Amino acid sequence: MNESVIRAYDVLANKPIQITVQEGRIGSCEPLSEERGPACSEPLPYVAPGFCDLQVNGYQGRDFTSPHLTVDHVYEVADVLWQFGVTRFLPTVTTQAYEVLIHCVRTIAQAVNEFPILEHRIPGIHLEGPYISREDGPRGAHPREHVREPNWDEFCRLQEAATGLIRLVTISPEYETSADFIRKATREGVTVSIGHTAASPRQIREAVAAGARMSTHLGNGCHLMLPRHPNYLWEQLAADGLYASFIADGFHLPAAFMKVALRTKRDRAVLVSDLSAMAGLPLGRYATPLCELEILEDGRLVVAGQRQLLAGAAQPITTGIMNAVVLGEATLPQAVAMAAVTPYQVLGMEPSRYRPGLPVNLILFDVDESEKNQSSDRTHANLSNGGEFAGLPGKRIHIRAVYFWEEIKIFR
Repeated sequence: MNESVIRAYDVLANKPIQITVQEGRIGSCEPLSEERGPACSEPLPYVAPGFCDLQVNGYQGRDFTSPHLTVDHVYEVADVLWQFGVTRFLPTVTTQAYEVLIHCVRTIAQAVNEFPILEHRIPGIHLEGPYISREDGPRGAHPREHVREPNWDEFCRLQEAATGLIRLVTISPEYETSADFIRKATREGVTVSIGHTAASPRQIREAVAAGARMSTHLGNGCHLMLPRHPNYLWEQLAADGLYASFIADGFHLPAAFMKVALRTKRDRAVLVSDLSAMAGLPLGRYATPLCELEILEDGRLVVAGQRQLLAGAAQPITTGIMNAVVLGEATLPQAVAMAAVTPYQVLGMEPSRYRPGLPVNLILFDVDESEKNQSSDRTHANLSNGGEFAGLPGKRIHIRAVYFWEEIKIFR
């Protein structure tokens, strides 16, 4: 019998445990007397459920919203995500022409059907648009010519092409058809998220009442100028029933906003990478159908020739987890839960557990804290210098191993 014995420190339960894995399933989970710390000759690694990233647009030149997307591209992106501890993720298809959307969701569904491991790794597709705001700012980088109001009949055709895999859809509730769309999608088991919106506070409230469950990368995809008090940011932060996802790469949101948002949402915060198709490529300039882009030495992806206008995200979800810790608004267990537990709650799925008989879904990792004492000073320095908090020293997650169903990936 193929059996693995894992001794590690359960980061969520805050205790050392021993897990046996037999042929892709949990055999047993027992407490250990060993402790993690400097006194140990070989400190235990941390163990946690694999991360579930609700927003992955692509990686290393492979774009989930491309007329040239292939089944192999889907598999190749999934294969890269192992190294970041991401065992499950939602390929994210963004605003485009109907024919492109049909091709993309159909190709992703085909990949899930062709590769048995992807059936477990891809629990659904995230459709981000095309039912979003047409206005500059809220629209973000989504092409205006393909933005349109929510259309239930069109969505049903997309869902049919996806063989029912569209599990999360981001829309703006600013249209007359929005509330009805949200009600219908919710009845069909699709999670609706508010994003890229210019909606009024009243429309936000109506969307929540109709069944909207999350805010997509809250704080991004917004106007540069907003009314001081009645605006869609305050309304979503105040909505107790809304989960909220955040791109905590240190570039997309200033530290002050992240601190307030994490305090407000507490156990309803979700960390996402929002990885761009350009993420993972070497430093330098790249020509794209939209414009020339550049990957800078600090890890940010920008419109070429300057350093401030972002063109997507390029940092894995592990960066966001540690940034939440560095900001002082989450303990390591809380930040890990934002990537490994709360995403399942958003989707209405059962989070992974270490119960005997269940399929294994866990990661082993270390946190490099060699420069931990410098983090506080650097955080304050960055807060006074525009609010960026990426690239802080002393807080890095290093994935040792991934155990997922019958797959075992060892990295160190």
